[in-house]
Amino acid sequence: MVKYETQLDSVFNALAHPARRAMLARLSRGDATVGELAAPLAISPPAVTKHLKVLENAGLISRGRNAQWRPCRLEAAPLRSASGWIEEQRKIWEARLDRLENYLQTMETGENGDGDTGGE
Repeated sequence: MVKYETQLDSVFNALAHPARRAMLARLSRGDATVGELAAPLAISPPAVTKHLKVLENAGLISRGRNAQWRPCRLEAAPLRSASGWIEEQRKIWEARLDRLENYLQTMETGENGDGDTGGE
């Protein structure tokens, strides 16, 4: 469980920065070089390298080797894990909100359900 939580923390940390999200969005269209990932971003080459390391450490990307070309590739499994966690949380909160709604309706109509709150 600790390993899963550590991986999830890494994924959410990686997703927290807009430059890394932009890189992932580009990779969702296919493999890309570091230069292609950096081109639309107004950040220095060392910053690009640091962002790629964060993505790689989170397991969100992998880097291949094709002669001189080192393509980056999106790895979907960590995103699926994060999506699954978010979906679990959504279900939990929907159930809580449904219970709150039922409780508030009970309070609004009175305990006996006839709308009489005991006042005159």
